[in-house]
Amino acid sequence: MNFQLIKDALSGKEQDFTSLSLKTAIFVLALPMILEMMMESLFAVVDIFFVAKLGQNAIATVGLTESVVVLVYAVGFGISMAATALISRRFGEKEYKEAGSSAFQLLLVGGTISLIFSILGVWFAADILNLMGAEEEVIQNGAGFTKIIFGGNAAILLLFLINGAFRGAGQAHLAMRSLWISNGLNILLDPILIFGIGSFDGFGLEGAAWATTTGRGLGVIFQLYHLLNGKHRLRITAENLQVKWKTIRKIIDIAIGGMGQFLIDSVSWLALTRMNAEFGSAALAGYTIAMRVLIFTILPAWGISGAAATLVGQNLGAKEIKRAEDAVWLTTWYCVIFMGAVTGIYLLFSDQLAGLFTDIEEVQQIASQGLWVIAIGYVFFAVGMVLTQAFNGAGDTRTPAWINVGVLWFMEIPLAWGLAFVFDLKYLGIFIAIATAHSLHAVVSWYFFRKGSWKRVAI
Repeated sequence: MNFQLIKDALSGKEQDFTSLSLKTAIFVLALPMILEMMMESLFAVVDIFFVAKLGQNAIATVGLTESVVVLVYAVGFGISMAATALISRRFGEKEYKEAGSSAFQLLLVGGTISLIFSILGVWFAADILNLMGAEEEVIQNGAGFTKIIFGGNAAILLLFLINGAFRGAGQAHLAMRSLWISNGLNILLDPILIFGIGSFDGFGLEGAAWATTTGRGLGVIFQLYHLLNGKHRLRITAENLQVKWKTIRKIIDIAIGGMGQFLIDSVSWLALTRMNAEFGSAALAGYTIAMRVLIFTILPAWGISGAAATLVGQNLGAKEIKRAEDAVWLTTWYCVIFMGAVTGIYLLFSDQLAGLFTDIEEVQQIASQGLWVIAIGYVFFAVGMVLTQAFNGAGDTRTPAWINVGVLWFMEIPLAWGLAFVFDLKYLGIFIAIATAHSLHAVVSWYFFRKGSWKRVAI
């Protein structure tokens, strides 16, 4: 074990990822990204652990709200992709001043969009839950939670966006630290703001929303400090504070494909959540728990795959095209090993994992079933994630968006509906559709990646 390499990865030693050995480059980038995503996934699990103690209606509220808040995530995800692609390409070209200018334009775009989401989300909170099929009691008790989450969406969106810029610059350690700060605070604040402490009674379900907004807001402050303090290659200086419409148009062009990917995925998720709602709050709670636990391992794998985005972007900028492709295949292999290992855990211990979050037998059985069924396709998930990140790192966000349309809309949703309602498999049919669709997604992504059009994208 090279402890100096681990130290360099976590401390953020400046590296030239266009000349560093690929194994070393992947390790230095992936380690902080994995730790970053592990904290994100840990928060998702801990958050639902505390919320679950408020009952299945509270779990259903979180599930329904998150199925709509993913629209905010979609925008943050899309602009984050644009950030990684633009910043990594400029760093590969050694154009650090232009990278700082791009970072400022990214903040302008993200801040404007988050303001729009805040207004709409706060105003229509109850309507959103109603539209998603929530029962009246869920709407009455959960509208406050939804208002707070949407009102503070800027913290979520900017956290995604700026971390995308840090990763593009090869400063994955800063992305890791910002998420550890924000989600670490979330975890500490969750039980206090939900259940109270001492004479303070807590806010119930709304406390979970306040914990999320507060923690992530402080994470954004940490990010802005490091963007503005001038100590890193990626910095925003006074001369960068100019609106550049050409760069903004490029950000929007790349982000649209990225938003499309996530929105298409989100619409599929909305549809699946809405289908689950037809089987009652227990089915919805079991589905929510299963997805939260799955995210616990999907996000670290996404961290591994994130190394591919940075390496593709920087090496294309340096005109090292073969090196960019080699980096993708090596990253894919590492991600497959990881996802293969966790597949065995879910197959063997799904009952025990579900039992950690609820003692309601019906909810536990549904969550357990979801875990082992979806995990069957996990190795394919790994391939799909890395190849998608490779496309995005090259600035080719539209190809994976079109793949999502074909696989998720025209295959996953109809298959889930048919299995759940026509063949009467209910929520089991939905779980089978998820595993099948994402396996096919990997195969289709592999086909288009081999065609190589991503190598010729100019940004």
